[in-house]
Amino acid sequence: MRESTGGKIFVIFIHVVLIIISLTCILPFLHLIALSISSGHAVDLGQVWFWPVGLDFTVYIYFFENTPALRAFTNSVIITLCGTALSMLATVLTAYPLSRRYLYARKPITTAALFTMLFSGGMIPTYLVMNSLHLTNTYWSLWFGGLISTYNMLIMKSYFESIPGEVAESAQIDGCGEVQLLMRIILPLSLPMLATLTLFYGVGYWNMFMSVILYINKTNLQNLTVIVQGMLQIQGNFNMSAMDMMQQQEMVSEKLKAVGVVVMVVPMLVVYPFLQKYFVKGIMLGSIKG
Repeated sequence: MRESTGGKIFVIFIHVVLIIISLTCILPFLHLIALSISSGHAVDLGQVWFWPVGLDFTVYIYFFENTPALRAFTNSVIITLCGTALSMLATVLTAYPLSRRYLYARKPITTAALFTMLFSGGMIPTYLVMNSLHLTNTYWSLWFGGLISTYNMLIMKSYFESIPGEVAESAQIDGCGEVQLLMRIILPLSLPMLATLTLFYGVGYWNMFMSVILYINKTNLQNLTVIVQGMLQIQGNFNMSAMDMMQQQEMVSEKLKAVGVVVMVVPMLVVYPFLQKYFVKGIMLGSIKG
């Protein structure tokens, strides 16, 4: 059956809109990459757009040697890896019991979880709790503060419910307990969902900003997001005593800011392609049931 002229026009229109939206996301990042690896002179003259002019990687060396960036990058990796692992563990251990129809008080517990999506304790009470537990200036305040995302937990719960009950029944007939059923049957069948939520949690921890500002006062414990934000606002907080005024004007300004943003964004861009094939499938299957 031939597609009508109106249908073709609509498809072309959708493609044009998607291309424009894609360019608005890609071009600014390409501009930042070009700024970060172009010569300072070309940057100062405004000659750099989407292609580097006069390759120069010196500012990357300066960025890691003369700013707290390397330590902050390490902190971000620790926060992200440990936080994602803890959050995934807690989410699985919460979603799996709630997906079992024979769990006592299953609906009230789910309703209570939904309540937290609408109302929270607030910033000040949460800070007072963390402070009373002596968790401030430790990463535990970041991990415990947002250990479980209710949204992610409900998606995982729906995914577990979408797995045919016959699978669990067959495993239980063969002698599988709840732990064995979860580890050997449910989780291997849930790889798309696990990969999707791992990406969600990972991006959240990597980009964590407000919680770090609130709970972490020690500079040596702050993550890359906070350090880069400081660079974008104030350029004079870092060790530049070894640079003369011309080098300061050339390297510290737009180039240093661009390097900071690139270093902060690239790790997630590297990870995403490995999980992308699971991403859409995990979200769609997890949303089949409510």
